[in-house]
Amino acid sequence: DSLSPFIRFQEKKKQARLMEKALEGKEEAFRERMKVITCQWRDLHAKEAQLKTYMEKSGRILKENDKMRIQALKKASKERERKMQKGSELLRAKRELEVLRNKHQKLCNKVQKYSIFNKYLEDVVKISHFEEIQEVIWRYKTLVRMHKDLLQSQQGDKEMSEQAKVLLDQYMAEKEAEILQYKNELVQLQLRFDQAQSDVLPWETCWANIQNTTAKKTLKLGTIKMAILNLYQ
Repeated sequence: DSLSPFIRFQEKKKQARLMEKALEGKEEAFRERMKVITCQWRDLHAKEAQLKTYMEKSGRILKENDKMRIQALKKASKERERKMQKGSELLRAKRELEVLRNKHQKLCNKVQKYSIFNKYLEDVVKISHFEEIQEVIWRYKTLVRMHKDLLQSQQGDKEMSEQAKVLLDQYMAEKEAEILQYKNELVQLQLRFDQAQSDVLPWETCWANIQNTTAKKTLKLGTIKMAILNLYQ
């Protein structure tokens, strides 16, 4: 943050140099234009003097040279139009020059305002491994860009973490629903098991009675067999 004003200062300083060059170009063009206009003024005055002399000499033969006089008047009219046009161009050039001077003054003020940062960076270069101020600025821009990339990466990781949390919550909710369903099924199976155990007891009693009856009938059958065997013998 402390280096950002100096970066703006360097940019403003660069703009001031460019503006100063542009101003010098404008001033040079303005001087050249003034020279051309001055020459044209001389030519115009000379032509007006020549035209006046010519008109005085040709007064007696005005009718004969009427066509030439009309042409001369048209030419003079064109010269006056050119003169007015040059005056307008000169006025516009003066306005542009004034605007450029104002801009140059503002840039100079900004350069003066931010000159403290130039001194600060010069001190930084003296006590650091950097050799030039531009290297410090490049390093600062690199760090700013890396910081921006890191923030974007952190934002992406945060969004991915939030998405993972949402997916985990959905998965936990689904599994809790499945666990609840399994618990209900377990309760139903336990009820069925208890019912089956309660149904087994009568059948076990019936089976025991069947076994007792079978044993008695087997004993009776054995007795009968023995009696028949005795009778046979």
